[in-house]
Amino acid sequence: MLVEGWLQRAARLAPARTALETPLDSWSYAELLAAAGAGAEELEARGVERSRRVAIALPGGLAFVQALHACLLLGAVAVPLDPRAPRVERERLAAGAALVLDEPLGFTGADAERAARPRTARSVQHDLDAPAVVMHTSGTSALPRPVVLSYGNLLWSALGSAVALGLDPEERWLCAMPVCHVGGLSILVRSAVYGSTALLHERFETEPVLHALRERGVTLVSLVATTLARLLDAGLEGPPTLRCALTGGGPVPGALLTRAHAAGVAVAQTYGLTEAGSQVTTTPLAAIGAGEAGAGAPLFCTQVRIAPDGEILVRGPTVARGSRAPDGWLHTGDLGDLDGEGRLTVRGRKGDTIITGGENVAPAEVEAVLETHPGVLEAAVVGREDERWGERVTAIVVARAGHTLESEQLRAHCARSLAPYKVPHQIVLASEPLARTPSGKLLRGALR
Repeated sequence: MLVEGWLQRAARLAPARTALETPLDSWSYAELLAAAGAGAEELEARGVERSRRVAIALPGGLAFVQALHACLLLGAVAVPLDPRAPRVERERLAAGAALVLDEPLGFTGADAERAARPRTARSVQHDLDAPAVVMHTSGTSALPRPVVLSYGNLLWSALGSAVALGLDPEERWLCAMPVCHVGGLSILVRSAVYGSTALLHERFETEPVLHALRERGVTLVSLVATTLARLLDAGLEGPPTLRCALTGGGPVPGALLTRAHAAGVAVAQTYGLTEAGSQVTTTPLAAIGAGEAGAGAPLFCTQVRIAPDGEILVRGPTVARGSRAPDGWLHTGDLGDLDGEGRLTVRGRKGDTIITGGENVAPAEVEAVLETHPGVLEAAVVGREDERWGERVTAIVVARAGHTLESEQLRAHCARSLAPYKVPHQIVLASEPLARTPSGKLLRGALR
């Protein structure tokens, strides 16, 4: 099935609307289309053909978005890479690309004559079955894996998100997440599909994000639990235009949700995967603030079921074709439960399960309890080898500023909520932040 090019459609319907805003500059949809069109011409001149891969190793900003949309206009396949990653890793992830962009394309938006020249004489259409981008998984437990997402995967994800969260014609979605990961990139794609505005920060920094939430008319923001906590610690309260903070990347502690509610920050929890084009389940807008726990209900036209061993399975038009098992489902490797109304609660990764004395322990469950302690800033739970128990439940805990923690105090705190075999055998008090991926996920392998 062919559909009108998203960027071309947005520029036709609302050419003057702001498409992209950064802390330093902004482009309207007409300007972004002109920049992307000029970029597509440059890619062609450099030998890039339709369906060939273009690796984009640029920070999140105007140049990255121009390169992304240049690829989509041309029909090339964009491969976003982390420009801060070691060169050997970038070269490995870019293998097979026709071109690696580590410098901006020539068009910067400053050339008014080129900006005014029409770039859409030929109609741009997207084939929903064709590959659009190659994203890499976060690599928390293994090397990052490439996932080919089609135009259809991205479009259905955008539509499903809009059904869950509603769509304001004047939407201003703040992205302070890495655009080389699906959570950040999907905001740029959704905004083009909707014809709305994306506010893009190169990285998460508390004060600039806090300022944007207070002063820049942000209606939606994507966060992970750690960045939400940092904003609340910095004094975020009642952001005037924010409809909700979409928060995922792992379980969101109940204590953090309580803090956000008290500060007047509406939180929509979400569960997503690279292989499913970002969101799989999301708390619907109508249910935000109603006290619902967990990661919400499946997106429009997405199916979720739980396998007999507790694994979360996903099926629907957002799932990458190459990620589907022979049974037609995406086997996520995550553990979870569905309640009677189909709402998902994520329990953790299958591969992270700790087997101690023959009992299974989900680290995320123990972490959630630890993080309800008022003195705990963040916690990670891992299994370490033990001659008697097979593995011992071990917690690495970082204290909040001004708090002093004691191991036995924390064990007693856990014992009030957890079965005895789930209470950490050992608690390590850490002085440095826990190792995480750029998208905020715990790097458990580095903590074992």
